[in-house]
Amino acid sequence: MSIHRPRKRFGQNFLHDQHVLDRIIAAADFCEDDRILEVGPGPGALTERLLATGLPVLAVEIDRDLGTALQTRDAKNLEVKIGDVLRLDWSELLPEPPYKLIANLPYNISSQVLFKALDHRRAFRRLVLMFQKEVGDRLLAKEGTRTYGILSVLIQTWFKIEKVVKVPPGAFHPPPKVDSVVICLEPLSEPRTVLHDEELYRRLVKGAFAQRRKTLRNSLRGSGWSVEQIDRAFSDVAIDPGRRGETLTIEEFGALANVLSSHLGD
Repeated sequence: MSIHRPRKRFGQNFLHDQHVLDRIIAAADFCEDDRILEVGPGPGALTERLLATGLPVLAVEIDRDLGTALQTRDAKNLEVKIGDVLRLDWSELLPEPPYKLIANLPYNISSQVLFKALDHRRAFRRLVLMFQKEVGDRLLAKEGTRTYGILSVLIQTWFKIEKVVKVPPGAFHPPPKVDSVVICLEPLSEPRTVLHDEELYRRLVKGAFAQRRKTLRNSLRGSGWSVEQIDRAFSDVAIDPGRRGETLTIEEFGALANVLSSHLGD
């Protein structure tokens, strides 16, 4: 393959550290019936390791030059799709689950890819993904901390999350200006809290963190609920409306969402 100059507009930082690649493959814990989805394969350092498993690999690459180069590889178990993974229909992209999503994600789309995976979580058995350390910290954050937010609550609600390895800038070309981290996520069979309305729950969580400095009562007023609905819900679940979103546990968010759901139309 000819030398490819990384393109900033695609957020390209190519992983080359063999130890980190080893850790990613080990964390993937492949099974004989797995299918692999790789997002942003770049020059293919991780792709090569994935192909060596003998499992079917679908690599989605937005960079046409890199995608075309990957298509020339002599690998019967490799399918390359050139396009923007965020614009593709994931139901069509993933027709034969279970899949494992293994990727050194471009930082500029990492959270968006994760929310796509959340929407299609039943298609996945495991995800092993590279993130900017700041995003990894948010994924692992607990209530009451500054890093706890929308990403923390929604992803922890439906996934078991573990840190695999911290990755220094020198593991990439070109080196990013930040540390990175590999995170392993496993979809849970059931959410961590009982939910009557998933969409309302998501709306509640996003509303609670929309203006972090405001109280829950004031934040949720800007998310479409009436003052009466909000006050009644807080009273029913015995949560102080003067608290802020980052102080609520997943279970408290779930309880509040379920009460709001039961009051719809009141």
